[in-house]
Amino acid sequence: MNSVKSTHISNPVSALAVWAVTRGVLLLFVFQVARFPGQVILHDVSDVYESWYPVLRGGAFPAHDVTWQYPPGAAAVMVAPGAVPFLGYTSAFFCLALLADAVVLGALLRDARGSGRLTGVWVWVAGVAVGGPIVYARYDVMVTAVGVAALLLLRRRPAVAGVLAGVGALLKVWPVLLLIGAPRGRAVRRAWLSGAATVGLGTALFAATMPGAFSFLTFQRDRGTEVESLGAMVFHVGRHLGWHGRSTMHYGSVEFLGPHVHLVSAAALGLSVLAFGWLLWWRLRAVTFTPSTPYDAAFAALLLFTTTSRVISPQYMVWLIGAGAVCVTLRGTVQRLPVQLTLLATLFTTLEFPVFFSHVTRSDLWGLLLLSVRNGLLVAASLIACRRLWLATVPRRGLAAERTGRAAQVPQTVRS
Repeated sequence: MNSVKSTHISNPVSALAVWAVTRGVLLLFVFQVARFPGQVILHDVSDVYESWYPVLRGGAFPAHDVTWQYPPGAAAVMVAPGAVPFLGYTSAFFCLALLADAVVLGALLRDARGSGRLTGVWVWVAGVAVGGPIVYARYDVMVTAVGVAALLLLRRRPAVAGVLAGVGALLKVWPVLLLIGAPRGRAVRRAWLSGAATVGLGTALFAATMPGAFSFLTFQRDRGTEVESLGAMVFHVGRHLGWHGRSTMHYGSVEFLGPHVHLVSAAALGLSVLAFGWLLWWRLRAVTFTPSTPYDAAFAALLLFTTTSRVISPQYMVWLIGAGAVCVTLRGTVQRLPVQLTLLATLFTTLEFPVFFSHVTRSDLWGLLLLSVRNGLLVAASLIACRRLWLATVPRRGLAAERTGRAAQVPQTVRS
C-alpha cells in the first residue's frame, strides 16, 4: 500500500493533473464564474492596476497615488496585460498570473528530472491551491516566478541567478534576499555583484526615463500597521482592554489608526533591522555549506522579513511557498518542518482573508483566533528555520576549537 502511494506521489503526471484541476478552480473564482467566500479580492487588478496602466504606458509613474508602493520595475508587470491580444486588462492579467504559475511548475519539474524527487513540485501545487484566488489577483506570483528561477540557478550559475534576483528586486525588493546563502568563494561574488549591477543599472534607467521612479519610497515609509501583521495583535487585544482606535482603509490596505500605532510600526521596523543583522552575522559565522544551504538560507531570510513586516498581506505567502518548494527539492534541506508550517499558515491566511476578514477587522474572538494561529505559525516557522540553519552551518565552539587544534598540529607533524 505504501509503495503504491509513494509511486503516485512521485509521478509527474499526477502532479500535472492536480495542478490543472486546482488551477481551473482558481480561474473559475477570479473570472467570477463561481464566488469565493468572504471579502471581494479582485478590485486591485480591475480598479487599481488598470487605473495605473495608461499612466505607466504614457511614460510616468503614478507619483501622486499613495497606493503606488512598488519599485519601478513593477511598471513592466502592470503594462504587460496590454500586450495580450483579444482580452481586456483584467482577463489578460489573470492569464499572465496563470502563466507565471505554470513557469514555476515547469522549472521545478525540470529540476526534479535528475533526482526524481517531486516534493518541491507538490509543495508548489498544494501551496498555491491553498492560497486561493488571491494568488492570481495580485502580481506577486509573477515576482515569485523570477525568484524561483534565481534560486534554482544559484548553485550552478551564480551570475545569472544574481541578475534574476536583481530583476526581481526591481519588481518587488524581496528577491534580493535570495542571494544571502550564495555559495562561498567566487560564486558569492558573482551573485552579489551581478545582482547589485542589475539593480543599479535598472534603477538608473527608470529614473532617467520615467518621472516619479522613487515616489514609492515615501508611500512605503508612511504606511502604518496593517490589521493582519504581527504588531497588529497588540491592537486587536487592546480593543478588548480599552484601547481607543480604529481599523480603516489607509494607504491601500486596512490599517490600525489611533494611539501608539506609530510606536508599534517603529518596533516592527526595528525587528526587521535586527533580522537583517542576524542574517549578516550568520553569513559571517557560517562555515559548512552544503548543496541545500543556499535554498535554506533564502527561505529563512524570507520568513524573517515576512513575519516582521508591518503588513503581512495574504499574497506574501506565495513568496514563501515558492522558496519553500525549492528548499525541499533537496533531500539534505533542514527546512522541511518550517515549510510544512508555512503551508499550514497559508491555509489560515486564506481563512482570515478573504473568508473571515470581517471578523478580523472587528477584532472579534473568531478573527483574533484565526490571526493568532496564522501569526503564531509564522513565528514558529521563523524561529525553527533560523535555529536549524545556524546549527547546520555554524560549528559549535567545542567542535570549532577541536578543528582549530587539529589544523595547528598538521604543520608540526610535517616538520617532524
